[in-house]
Amino acid sequence: MIAEIITVGTELLLGQIVNTNAAFLSKELASLGIEVYHQITVGDNDERIKDTLEVATRRADIVILTGGLGPTKDDRTKMVLSNFLNIPLVLDRETEDKIISFHEESGLTMPENNQLQALVIEGSSILKNKTGMAVGMFIELNDITYVVLPGPPSELEPMFGEEVMPKLIERTLNQDIFKSKTLRFFGLTEAKLAEELDELIEKQTNPTIAIYAHEGDLSVRITANGSTNIQCDQFIDGIVKEIVYLVGDFHFGYGDKSLSEVVKDLLIENKLTITAAESLTGGAFLSSITQGSGASSICEGGMVTYSERTKKEMLGIDKKTIEDFGVVSSECAIEMAEKIKDKYDAKIGVSLTGVAGPGLLENKDIGTVWVGIAFDEKTPFAKEFHFPYQRSKNRNRSVLNALELIRRLILNLEIVDIIEKTEK
Repeated sequence: MIAEIITVGTELLLGQIVNTNAAFLSKELASLGIEVYHQITVGDNDERIKDTLEVATRRADIVILTGGLGPTKDDRTKMVLSNFLNIPLVLDRETEDKIISFHEESGLTMPENNQLQALVIEGSSILKNKTGMAVGMFIELNDITYVVLPGPPSELEPMFGEEVMPKLIERTLNQDIFKSKTLRFFGLTEAKLAEELDELIEKQTNPTIAIYAHEGDLSVRITANGSTNIQCDQFIDGIVKEIVYLVGDFHFGYGDKSLSEVVKDLLIENKLTITAAESLTGGAFLSSITQGSGASSICEGGMVTYSERTKKEMLGIDKKTIEDFGVVSSECAIEMAEKIKDKYDAKIGVSLTGVAGPGLLENKDIGTVWVGIAFDEKTPFAKEFHFPYQRSKNRNRSVLNALELIRRLILNLEIVDIIEKTEK
């Protein structure tokens, strides 16, 4: 079964809004084994929307339209679809009552054009909007399913999950079952991961393997189809074992769980406490692992020490360390990790110091970063990283690499190219 996604809105073409809906819908459809071959964005123009619909209906079984359901004159989606299908629009009384009640309860006068949001294509199944006003529609006609959804993600996502998914699942019940599993990786490039999995990808049939690059990490989605859930699981588990055998050191988790969440869980599970002295990251490292419940059990606090003065006066870094080696050095990073660990009596002390940009620091290139680690009885060490010139991304990369060092330490995985502390 093939789906096509049509996102409507001139603001998308102008770059004023990022199209996150297409990514969300593609991911949800893939989980049902419904393939998306085309995603089209079209402006608020009747003729162009109609042309896009004509093309989509020739090559897809499911056509999903998002956006253009508001009360203004440029919200044209359902009017164009009504003309395209040659089915009139009718008033949905329940939606109209909801819009009227909203304005009355808010003490607002309802503009006449707000009634446009209550118009639906005659005979369509109504998709309720629990977070907004615009009603959605599910239409089956001439072996094609049309799904009409509002543009705002806060309205689209719950409507799709609660209203559309059950209908699509019902449609696919007579087909094979599709299941997916996602593995998450950090510490290698997309090209390297593809190279390591090349043989598996080349011979893939069922399950299929797809690699995706995210901001900072990678994921591999394995999708299998079979006659039963158990059969799908068996297909997936076999490929998972092969992938983990090939690149298991870089595999940190499953699904949507981030590296910071995985590290936080490891800290809680192993009853470890952590603290950090952060320079270029400005508190971003500790922020990443103290979100959500359970944070107080692993962290009592930390410090942001941007300047030399705060490093010396607040953290207690030896003046001679800075004079001899500078703040962007393994020596300073190690001492920062040790000092912060002692101050908060934590099991793990982490430091992040470096050159985020835009200018050089101590003659060091932009993107030069040292992460220091002091971990219980183990020898304190530091690791150097070199990132491209992108200040905000360098901060994020620094945090992620520090998290990965902690993960590897806790799991006793190999860490290469480190500089260990030497006794003075």
